[in-house]
Amino acid sequence: MSLKAFSLALATTALVALNLPAVAEDAKGPNLGATAADAAPGAAATMTLAQDLYALGVQQGDALTVLAAAKLAASVEATEGTAGSLDPATIKFDDEDLLHMKAYPAEAPKLPPVYVADAGRSAAVVTLSKATSDDDGASDAPVTADQMFAKAIELAGDDDVLIGLIEDAQAEGSRGRIGGGVNWLSRLPAGQTDVWEIPFYGNSYAEIAIAGDGDADLDVAVTDENGNVICYDVSYSDRIYCDFTPAWDGYFYVTVQNMGGSRNSYYLLTN
Repeated sequence: MSLKAFSLALATTALVALNLPAVAEDAKGPNLGATAADAAPGAAATMTLAQDLYALGVQQGDALTVLAAAKLAASVEATEGTAGSLDPATIKFDDEDLLHMKAYPAEAPKLPPVYVADAGRSAAVVTLSKATSDDDGASDAPVTADQMFAKAIELAGDDDVLIGLIEDAQAEGSRGRIGGGVNWLSRLPAGQTDVWEIPFYGNSYAEIAIAGDGDADLDVAVTDENGNVICYDVSYSDRIYCDFTPAWDGYFYVTVQNMGGSRNSYYLLTN
């Protein structure tokens, strides 16, 4: 092989290596890589923003803000996922903070299934602890786009021009929808904790969002298979958005704790 050919081969190998995810067996630190400059937030981010805007609009009695939320929510196209069962014996928690739980695997990390395009993302979940209240809350699910439009019309009162604007926006429906999302619904009683196990793939932009129904505070931690915290939110809220890029193929764990006195029916959304 000529020196020129050898140099070209080395350069090609280096370029390929830069674009391959790290091998999980060699990775003991946080499963975080560099996020590409062109990585664009998708359905999970849009729905989180819609829920935030809706809550603000209702609080302020502002039909236009609620309308903006409804249009965002209507633009999201997400597949309803069916979660498998996660064996509680396969997970453990960080002992440093038992109030705010952070889950990770009890044994050596396992590799996720081979990525298949358009196959849909899998997830498994287990619910832990004993409920501290039998209050079912006011809602069975987070507010939908149609409910947001209806609320906007209610807040518009006798303003026929504004009502017409809202009805036109609702008629446009799903024009320009943002696809690629998956969501799972959980109805989590007060005092209980959900732990989700979800695979994400190296060098691929990842999004996780929690969108609750507003009936109770939810504390959320996202951890990798080594127990490193990726995202963490213990504010008084039931909505969180987390985006990152894994360095290698691996499972991530989403711990959702109901810290309130009523059930919270929430969506977990991913890209």
